[in-house]
Amino acid sequence: MSEHSAPNELRRNALGVAGIVFLVLAAVAPLTGIIVVASLAIALGNGGGTPASFFIVAIVLLLFAIGYGQMSKQLVNAGGFYAFVVKGLGRTGGLVAGLIATLGYNFFVVGTIGTSGFFMQTIIADLTGVNIHWLVWGLASIVVCFVLARIGVDFSSKILGVCLVLEVLMLVVFDISVLVQTGYDVAAFSPEWVFSGSLPIGLLLAATGFLGFEATALFSEEAKTPLRTIPRATYIAITAIGLILGVTTWAVVSATGVAQAQQTAIDHLPTGDLIFSLSQQYLGGPLTTVMMILLLVSLFAAMLAFHNSATRYLFALGRARVLPRALARTGANGTPKVAGAVQAAFAAIMAIVFFLAGADPIVTLVPAMLGFGTLSVLILQGLAALSIVVAFRRQRDSRLWSTLLAPGIGFLGIAAISLLAIWNFDVVAGSQELWIRLLPLLLAAAVVGGIGYGAYLKRRKPEVYAGLETDLEKFNVHTRATEVVE
Repeated sequence: MSEHSAPNELRRNALGVAGIVFLVLAAVAPLTGIIVVASLAIALGNGGGTPASFFIVAIVLLLFAIGYGQMSKQLVNAGGFYAFVVKGLGRTGGLVAGLIATLGYNFFVVGTIGTSGFFMQTIIADLTGVNIHWLVWGLASIVVCFVLARIGVDFSSKILGVCLVLEVLMLVVFDISVLVQTGYDVAAFSPEWVFSGSLPIGLLLAATGFLGFEATALFSEEAKTPLRTIPRATYIAITAIGLILGVTTWAVVSATGVAQAQQTAIDHLPTGDLIFSLSQQYLGGPLTTVMMILLLVSLFAAMLAFHNSATRYLFALGRARVLPRALARTGANGTPKVAGAVQAAFAAIMAIVFFLAGADPIVTLVPAMLGFGTLSVLILQGLAALSIVVAFRRQRDSRLWSTLLAPGIGFLGIAAISLLAIWNFDVVAGSQELWIRLLPLLLAAAVVGGIGYGAYLKRRKPEVYAGLETDLEKFNVHTRATEVVE
């Protein structure tokens, strides 16, 4: 097939299983997940039993992924979970999911500007003495992300692949060093510690470490033989995330002592240097410096991956004419050029607004945006899981395990974690400020707005309303024909 694409089409056959896995794992940012998420989960969750929290969440998501994989064999669309919800809960349900996804992923990118900018300012100033304001670093990062994404998703996957290999290699070196010097304490998986502290908070924070795996479906139109590639990439991504975060967290609590892990993590919360302090002990100063540099690489990789994901939701909703049709324009290389520019501009403007308001990036901007993005994606995952069960029940599919029981259990697990996220949003967002705790109301507005907009489209623009589903069918037919030929 030609490398060039029509004005409103993404480039086909650009990504294999490895490319999609790189894009997804880069969004997860394993090094950032350990330095930030695992440290918080140990301190605020179930302490020395936190490794079990990561493995429990991985099992729940793998159960969901069984149904997700079956649905991925039937559905190819750049709308990701929005397309899944259309298939299961109907056009209006899909519209609600699309709005939630668009809000969540775009806010995520705003948050990554804050994290990338803050840590670049801090670490580069420490290492070189050059102190440049966080906003300058953050805006420079989003500009570079836009340029790399504009070159093409396959190029982005190669860049992200290099970043991913480097940060995972660093974590593996740390894990081996702890194993050789101290050993891993199996007590971390005993009921005494798994149920210590707050297991619900531990599960909730562990779940945030997996955010991004759902992006596999977003790249289905750009994947090689997507009906096979997307399910495989999803299983590999969830398993890899679970192993990397679970094993490394096990190494961390073994290094601190399982019984002392929670208090040690709490003591390091104000400075956020639990992992760096252990790195000094187990890897030494030079490798700790390398880890600090790789943290910057990890943060940038996450920004690029989330920028790609947010762009594809804007593209899909533009193509369906739910949002302005201009968002569906692509370049000659099949990249969504208008949606990418709009996404980058939105993120930059929001970051500037926070700066002008005098907000601290790490205290206000990051927790507000990433916390809201986390909640949005959790609810999106829950809607997708429910949609999978409903869609296969409508088809009267006889495969009860893969289309009902496994995704049903996954839905219940995700729903429980989502309710925990709403109830404990101050923990997810890391802030007690009233306006931050009220952010979940934006999701309620998206639900009400989506239902109202769906009713408006059905009554006033029936061709657009119908297009929410025919858009899915068009790409399914094309893809099946392509894979049969191959």
